Amino acid sequence: MGRVNFDAEAVRAAYPALRDGYAYLDGAAGTQVPEAVINTIAAAARAGIGNSGGAFPASERASTIVTGCRRAVADLVGGRPDGVILGPNMTTLTYRLAAALSDTWRPGDEIVVSRLDHDANVRPWVQAAARAEARVRWAEVDISTGELPVAQYGRLLSERTRLVAVTAASNILGTRPDVAAIAARAHAVGALTYVDGVHATPHTPVDVRALGADFYATSAYKWSGPHIGTVIADPALLETLRPDKLASSPDDVPERFELGTPAYADLAGLTAAVDHLASLGGEPAGTRREQVLSSMAAVQDYERRLFADMLGALDAMEHVTTYGKAASRTATAYFNVAGHTPAEVAAHLARRHVNVWNGHNYAWELTGALGIRDSGGAVRAGLVHYNDRCDVDRLLAAVAELAG
Repeated sequence: MGRVNFDAEAVRAAYPALRDGYAYLDGAAGTQVPEAVINTIAAAARAGIGNSGGAFPASERASTIVTGCRRAVADLVGGRPDGVILGPNMTTLTYRLAAALSDTWRPGDEIVVSRLDHDANVRPWVQAAARAEARVRWAEVDISTGELPVAQYGRLLSERTRLVAVTAASNILGTRPDVAAIAARAHAVGALTYVDGVHATPHTPVDVRALGADFYATSAYKWSGPHIGTVIADPALLETLRPDKLASSPDDVPERFELGTPAYADLAGLTAAVDHLASLGGEPAGTRREQVLSSMAAVQDYERRLFADMLGALDAMEHVTTYGKAASRTATAYFNVAGHTPAEVAAHLARRHVNVWNGHNYAWELTGALGIRDSGGAVRAGLVHYNDRCDVDRLLAAVAELAG
């Protein structure tokens, strides 16, 4: 279905930024925004927005935007609208939830984090554990493959485990661990799971229930939306947590986790971004949730085929070393070029109008385990649904120029 319905040329036409002549292979750090999202944000601002909860039309518009945004996120990942927490970014929300959850931990309790994760799903938990005098246990990566073996969780988990934090996809290697299997083991000992879906969500259909994610975090700016973060959880679970907040602010779930006044126009843009993703599979049919699943399946298929060509060509270059060989991964390449630092490679690619990132990309533990963090990390080039073969060819040609 993906091969038939996915129209890469039409998708690219929706993005004004792509007209500047650059190959945007920096999507793992943040995607560009389609015209529909830009127009929606502008229209919301032009219409006039007040704080929600008032009796006047501008306030009613704000309330409608928030309600619509929660529904959109729920449709994107398969959660419930009343379990959608909104905030400025995933890191901020994760720190907020780490503080609330760790209030229930006691000395001697344990948490499990992984070396595969972005530091935003590591450091908040490590720091919270230190304050609670809880023990931190580490799930290690198979460096030869980039996999996160599930079997190790059998010895990491115990009746004292309170939380397992794990990524749904590595933001540098693209590795997609078996989150459902890890979550099942966590739940068997009574632990909660906090899944970082920031890098996975733009590349694959997501079902938080199938994953076994008690908390699922994602960021709209990684899937063609504005800079908004969100965490999705069961409302009943959220009811058990008492985060620090103002005495006068709402105590309902999920509002009790949302500090301050939200960026209402951006929330409207988030809904437009979900609608955009839902449209990528061709003619709309069924509910928005069904459209999202169909579209993201088409995206996954398209990216997989394009990435196979890109990675195969990089691997064939004798002066290039790539990292990660997981069986299941997103379209994300992490590589070094002999004789050049990652920063030099990124600068060379920029001169060829190819946008990539270099460094550790906040995969602090993983780049340390790979032994490359202190030497500058590596170069990251990632595909998203608006990239095409021309982008890939330009990357490969520019990297080939650095041979010798």
